[in-house]
Amino acid sequence: MGEIKVPELAESISEGTVAQWLKQVGDFVEKGDYIVELETDKVNVEITAEDSGVLTELLAGEGDTVQVGETIARLEAKEGASAPAAPKAEEQPAEEAPKQEAAPAQQKTVEEVAPAAEAPQQGNQKQWLIASPAARKAARERGIKLDQVPTTDPLGRVRKHDIDSYADQKSNEQKQQAQASKPANPVSPSPAASENSDKPVERERMSRRRQTIAKRLVEVQQTAAMLTTFNEVDMTAVMALRKRRKDKFFEQHDVRLGFMSFFTKAVVAALKKYPLLNAEIQGNELLIKKFYDIGIAVSAPDGLVVPVVRDADRKTFAGIEGSIVDLAKKARDNKLSLKDLQGGTFTITNGGVFGSLMSTPILNGPQVGILGMHKVQLRPVAIDEERIENRPMMYIALSYDHRIVDGKEAVSFLATVKELLEDPESLLLEG
Repeated sequence: MGEIKVPELAESISEGTVAQWLKQVGDFVEKGDYIVELETDKVNVEITAEDSGVLTELLAGEGDTVQVGETIARLEAKEGASAPAAPKAEEQPAEEAPKQEAAPAQQKTVEEVAPAAEAPQQGNQKQWLIASPAARKAARERGIKLDQVPTTDPLGRVRKHDIDSYADQKSNEQKQQAQASKPANPVSPSPAASENSDKPVERERMSRRRQTIAKRLVEVQQTAAMLTTFNEVDMTAVMALRKRRKDKFFEQHDVRLGFMSFFTKAVVAALKKYPLLNAEIQGNELLIKKFYDIGIAVSAPDGLVVPVVRDADRKTFAGIEGSIVDLAKKARDNKLSLKDLQGGTFTITNGGVFGSLMSTPILNGPQVGILGMHKVQLRPVAIDEERIENRPMMYIALSYDHRIVDGKEAVSFLATVKELLEDPESLLLEG
């Protein structure tokens, strides 16, 4: 009898949530087959079988929290597998029925295994295999079985919009049934009951990642002396440089020249000048980092993630842009690895892509600094005592941990970022 255990996930992850079982009791599993998907704080991990055999027992249900090293399923070795007995029992001719009665122990084994094996075989097993991750997640959160969902895909693939359509259909049917079951002259309910009973609501279980995000953001606000300082950047020079160089840059490097490489370069230069913003607190000590792994906040389907651009100080503009493009694509496709998300020293977040004009970013602990970018907007700016011009301006915000970073250092850091961005050619001279 083999055991399926939760493997070592990462140094900082000790538990996960069973997102979905990809195999069911009675299924025959080949060595290397995916058995279960775990949702961890950062990424989803699929556990594979180390041996071939029949899955005989699931020790954790979907939604259960499991620890690293915990046994979550049992697998009967291939030599003693009883799964093949189930289809053979169905294939036996009627005249062999008395032989089964003569062997009650064998009959019991067939009865225990066959029904469980039949469930996924009746259309359900394939649904698991060809449903998109987004569809699986939506179905799990809404309590919908995938084999009940009709799909318009010619290959039978279940998409998220199929789940949404099915859920809307069921919701409408329930409303119609509720309306039909109401008495002709109902007794007037209390005001509170009336306010709640007729209002449409939808209850969704928070994903483990969203729960972790919520928990850590609250922890940061409770444990760090967080303060935010603001400044604004005239983006005229950066935008002019991009306009001049973008076509040739793309031809040479096959990646577009965006704002993020300028901001990353400026942040690294400022961190070298003000190293406490590239540090963290460990007990009564400061750990000042002499490397620059910059986290770039990215909006992913399951919530905000912060993949890390490694050794940003050693990368060219093209190298930074290429890394960001690759990480953003992996985030959208839910393919980020734990390594992609660990070990950042400072974070940059860009709310401007969603139209944010100004915000207060929350620290990405245990880091002590995060820079918030915002929307570029034309605003009248006083050039001198006599001239006012419309300039493309961006508010920038630095949130920092006041326990180790003083206001003077934080303000100076942000002023340095501003100066470098307003003279982008100077970024080429920064070592």
